[in-house]
Amino acid sequence: MKYNTVIIGGGLAGLTAGATLTKFGKKVLLLEQHHKPGGCATTFKRGDFIIEVGLHEMCGFEKDGSIKRIFNMLEVDQEVEFLQVPELYAVHSDNGKFVFPHTFQAASKALIDKYPEDEKGIKRLMKLLAGIRSEGVKLPRTPLKRKLMYPFMPLFYPSLVEASRHTVGSWFDKYITNENAKLDLLAHLVYWNDDPYTLSMFYYGLPFSSFIGSGGYFIKGGSQQLSNHLAAYIEKHGGCVLLGKRAEKINTKNGRVTSVTFRDSFNESLDSVTIACDTIVANCAMPIVPDMLDEPHATSLRQKIADKTNACSLLNIYLGFNSSLEAYGVKHYSNAFKGDDVKTLKDIYPNNTGDWSKRSFVFVDYNKIDSQLAPPGKSVGVICCADYLKDWDGLSKEDYKAKKEEVAQILLGRLEEQFPGIRESIAYYEVATSKTIKRFTSNTAGSVYGFKQTKEQSSTNRLRNNFLIPNLYFASAWTFPGGGFEGSIMGGFLAALQMNRDKKWSDSDTDKYVDERIVKLIERKKIDDKTLELSFEKSLGFQHIKGQYAILNLMEPKVTQLDLPYRWLPVVSSPEEDSIQFHIELDGSSFSKSCEGIDIGDKATVFGPMV
Repeated sequence: MKYNTVIIGGGLAGLTAGATLTKFGKKVLLLEQHHKPGGCATTFKRGDFIIEVGLHEMCGFEKDGSIKRIFNMLEVDQEVEFLQVPELYAVHSDNGKFVFPHTFQAASKALIDKYPEDEKGIKRLMKLLAGIRSEGVKLPRTPLKRKLMYPFMPLFYPSLVEASRHTVGSWFDKYITNENAKLDLLAHLVYWNDDPYTLSMFYYGLPFSSFIGSGGYFIKGGSQQLSNHLAAYIEKHGGCVLLGKRAEKINTKNGRVTSVTFRDSFNESLDSVTIACDTIVANCAMPIVPDMLDEPHATSLRQKIADKTNACSLLNIYLGFNSSLEAYGVKHYSNAFKGDDVKTLKDIYPNNTGDWSKRSFVFVDYNKIDSQLAPPGKSVGVICCADYLKDWDGLSKEDYKAKKEEVAQILLGRLEEQFPGIRESIAYYEVATSKTIKRFTSNTAGSVYGFKQTKEQSSTNRLRNNFLIPNLYFASAWTFPGGGFEGSIMGGFLAALQMNRDKKWSDSDTDKYVDERIVKLIERKKIDDKTLELSFEKSLGFQHIKGQYAILNLMEPKVTQLDLPYRWLPVVSSPEEDSIQFHIELDGSSFSKSCEGIDIGDKATVFGPMV
């Protein structure tokens, strides 16, 4: 069995690369260790609420822009709805509230009205941001063309040249005089970096310009909708998406990759599998790739990235509320709160690494748009701030849990100070740390942004998609252009384009990997008014003991409103039986309704067993 391409990782870059390659007619196998695609572009369910893992707002929606063209090509625009958020963000500080509107004209007016003494600097900033975006998308992609263009850069790319000479901090200190104006402009800095004095002005300007010019957007129903569509597109066009499969080894011969060896993430008793391929896309974190490689490639990659620094991680407190939040004074979608000790740009990094009682944070109220994350009358929100794995590593399970709760109470208390009474509406909260991100995405240090976007690690200095082995490509937040939804999507698309141009393909067979975890329903019966029993075929590799769980994922759920098509369920059948049986609580959820309406012969994927 052979594939044209094996993709290691099902984040947005991997999914986009896979979907694009199948569009080009290539036979693609995508491996994702989690039981759902998307990486940080996923959702999960808690009670009545769909919890968005990572997306607050995304950019890249310029008319005729690259993202729109990619989405059109991959039919995303036919099935996924994008909602523009009301404004970019609102800053709440002792300097008064500042609402950052969409469009350059409105943003310039709002900033100049508040900071008239900085009118010249604000206008210069807006011109620079617009120029970074317009020039950045035209920058030659190949090293040779960039080298030939270098003498003419100041003439044809003046904004890029100016941005390349600065960090955000150095540019702002040179051209903006009022520290409060700087802080208002950088209120959501944590979406890119934790320190304005290390963040590349180019990288800050590229997405921020898009946010201002064309607005921020949220995916209706959550980012899982986009990830699911791209995975389904791969399958629809002849590819295969294998969830719950973890790549272990990239096999090489004569300086080229030849195959990938992987095993099941949820059932360690299953044998590993090796699949031959023409090319590989590593969508996983680059620092973990050397452990998969043969020598001398492993050492070569380690040396290549040895001097790279990782970006910060994020801490999120996911929140479900029993009401809308207007009554508590929440008037904006994205609300930025700076710490009391942040008076200048130089205070931002110490604050991001300092005490939780003062750390700056962003609070997003998804109910300000038709997010479809909560039932009528309820809402979903999130608190987000910078986080670091070093602050959590080494803690015992009990100490880790206790520290998470301590941090939660501190930040929830600070949210209550801003919006009195809001805590009485909280029906659910859960803390996700950098350790959580590392666990579910395998990102080194829990970084969702990959290598830090410093001047030395951004733009043309960032590692490209093919630099180590001729038929091994990289596409993730760790490579060019970088993290975020737009960056990851573009990275995957550019990798697929490069692979198609390189034409490192041979004929592939028509055989496909058969996922034996996909089983058919053989019996459905009601135990009582509140319980339904479903019996599925038992795959050969499923060997459980009493007390173990499995993930039941319905392949074609009949009802999906405000729900996800899977549950973690105890296996109620005995190990000796020839079927796998689950009891479904008839709680009125879309999942339970789908289980009630499932037909004999309908398929589901069963991941596990596990404790």
